[in-house]
Amino acid sequence: MTLEEVLIQKPIERAQCTGNALEEVLVTAKENDSLTVGVYECAKIMNLDPDSVSFCVLATDEEFECDIALQIHFTLIQSFCFDNDISIVRVSDMQRLAEIVGDKAEQLEDAHCVLITNPAEGSWEDPALAKLHLFCEESRSLNDWVPEISLPGR
Repeated sequence: MTLEEVLIQKPIERAQCTGNALEEVLVTAKENDSLTVGVYECAKIMNLDPDSVSFCVLATDEEFECDIALQIHFTLIQSFCFDNDISIVRVSDMQRLAEIVGDKAEQLEDAHCVLITNPAEGSWEDPALAKLHLFCEESRSLNDWVPEISLPGR
């Protein structure tokens, strides 16, 4: 999809397209062992090797909206992403995000932050990731610094 095609899409179509792209990127990154899940694990990666981080996803749901500590972590992560030119989005369905990035055997308790990193041996190219970067860039130009994306349901 070209930039022109993205720009002329209706907002609902664009939101669905972006949600599908995010799911596709997360699945591909998981297969390539390029995901980091959890607020503290993500903070470690950002501190040790910020250049390896390609994309950041923050997730919350109604249960955690009033969690002050989590909101402080989100603010710090967002600031770090802005300072290091890392694209960042927010999703409101943490349960769905945990389904996508987790293993069937384990229950993910901290899927509040997910980083997509580039593997050390070389960067994998994904058209869906390029689409997400374009979406974030366009959102920033409209002063929506952390756009929200809805993940498609199962």
